Amino acid sequence: MTHLTATLDEVCEFIVDCLHATAPTQETGYPLIRTPNIGKGRLSLEKAYRVSDETYQKWTRRAVPEPGDLILAREAPAGNIALVQPGQEVCLGQRTVHLRLDKKKVDPAFLCYYLLSPSQQAALLAGETGATAKHVNMKDIRRLPLVNLPHLDVQVKVGEMLAGYDDLIENNQRRIQLLEESARLLYKEWFVHLRFPGHEHVKVTNGVPEGWEPLPLGDLITLQRGFDLPVSKRVEGEVPIYASTGITGYHAEAKVSGPGVVTGRSGSLGHVMYVSDDYWPLNTTLWIKDFKKIKPHFARHLLANLHLEQYNGGAAVPTLNRNDVHRIQALFPPSMLLSLFEEQALDLYRQVDVLTKTNERLAKARDLLLPKLMSGELAA
Repeated sequence: MTHLTATLDEVCEFIVDCLHATAPTQETGYPLIRTPNIGKGRLSLEKAYRVSDETYQKWTRRAVPEPGDLILAREAPAGNIALVQPGQEVCLGQRTVHLRLDKKKVDPAFLCYYLLSPSQQAALLAGETGATAKHVNMKDIRRLPLVNLPHLDVQVKVGEMLAGYDDLIENNQRRIQLLEESARLLYKEWFVHLRFPGHEHVKVTNGVPEGWEPLPLGDLITLQRGFDLPVSKRVEGEVPIYASTGITGYHAEAKVSGPGVVTGRSGSLGHVMYVSDDYWPLNTTLWIKDFKKIKPHFARHLLANLHLEQYNGGAAVPTLNRNDVHRIQALFPPSMLLSLFEEQALDLYRQVDVLTKTNERLAKARDLLLPKLMSGELAA
């Protein structure tokens, strides 16, 4: 079987660095790809910043990303790489790199997974520089050695096999988003717009329905700061570690029993996460230690609708003080309505939990196959 050994530059039509400027963003428009939007194989556009048509034109002057192109994260974290899919019209944010491949030499899906394999990640990140934020230099990206690339026919088969896992994960993720949106809309309908079951027969005075009570949030829940867990002390396991933006790794020991609710305390504020199983919240988070009068699903949506980022008390680094949050006034509905919401939300989130666990298994299966397929230990 013929194998090719080359540098990354030699199998690309071009490798283009991003513009070193901050793009102006807006509520709608084209997705701006920043490093958090670059996953392992696919782009995550759900929370991508958006730019205007004018900004899109300026930020794609060097090259317009097309389906089959790769986008690489140079920093924070360096090494993630994703394949642009059909229908995705995006532009590059800072610390990203745009690669267009020579499809006569390499299959785009194969090369994406090849670059994510442990050996290639080690080679790519070996030259990381930077005192505070590690990053990969463009010259190291261009001269990255690609050793023993299989024949193009084999590349296509391997790429299709691994992409099949990501296709399933994406489909499940879309279903998760629909279920979560259903729960968000239900909460807003009942507890924000006050169109709860039987609202036609309830008197509302100064925005407070009869039978409801305005209370400080601290009377409903108790928030607690998370716990330190240096990377050097982490032991490989199944327990998710939560930072202010979501899961940042896994550990062998849980610090808090699930179900629970976590939100950002430092660095990134406003993102509220429901956790179904036992977990470890890091010290950049606040977690609900005591559900005094409300249950987890209602608490999650209550905190999300408070837009906690507006209570930032930090100067240089966004910071949330739990005592300030405890003083926020919130409407406390009757227990019967709370129970009815929890029942309906629970059904939706059970489905979310099943799909999330399915995606975790698919990702693990893909990651186990990846090095074996790349090394030739397994044939596609």
